[in-house]
Parts: sequence; structure tokens; C-alpha cells
Amino acid sequence: MEESIRIDNRGDFGIWAIEVAKQIVGEQGFDLAKAARDGTEDAVRETGNALGQAIINALMQVYDGLLEGAPD
Repeated sequence: MEESIRIDNRGDFGIWAIEVAKQIVGEQGFDLAKAARDGTEDAVRETGNALGQAIINALMQVYDGLLEGAPD
């Protein structure tokens, strides 16, 4: 998610969203599934929160990109 991309239309946004979702699920989803299988309630809560934070970070990234160049 470190690369800059240009989103000019709805299709570009959809492609970005799919790629980011795959990345988040790949990174965070396994940890959450493992915690649900083997961990404590606290571990499930912690990994669930990490998944939520990854989603928030992705949404904030695109929001910040929308603000670049916008008039103050």
C-alpha cells in the first residue's frame, strides 16, 4: 500500500479496493483465524482490532489522497 496510484474513476477505485482487501485479508485474516482457533478471547479481540485498524488505515490513505491538491 506504499505505492502511489492514480484513481480517476469508479473502476480504478474498485480495482484499488480489491487489491487492498486481498492484502489486508492475507496479512490480518490468517492471524485472526489462528487466534479464533487457538487463542484466548483477548487474542481474538486484539487480532480483530488489528484487522479493523488495517481497514481504517486503507480508507484514510485514499481519503488523504483525495485531499491532495484540494483548495483549502
